[in-house]
Amino acid sequence: MQISDVYGIILTADIDKVDFSQVPEENNSNLRYSLDGTQFVIKWNSDAVPTFITDGTVVPVSILSHADCLSLMGTPEWSEDIE
Repeated sequence: MQISDVYGIILTADIDKVDFSQVPEENNSNLRYSLDGTQFVIKWNSDAVPTFITDGTVVPVSILSHADCLSLMGTPEWSEDIE
């Protein structure tokens, strides 16, 4: 089985439920947020799903592959046009 990075889109309202010791991001200032501030991205390895995800404490809006996450980051909800 190949280990890969997995990306979770999480509601900002759930940020206090994230155990940052279980993900590469050290704290909430190191996160990528949607432009409206309602969602953020966290990453984990497919072989080490954080317990706050597995036990349902945090339910991701979506779980994405790297390619799908990159596509999402290019949408108007996540990225502003540079003029």
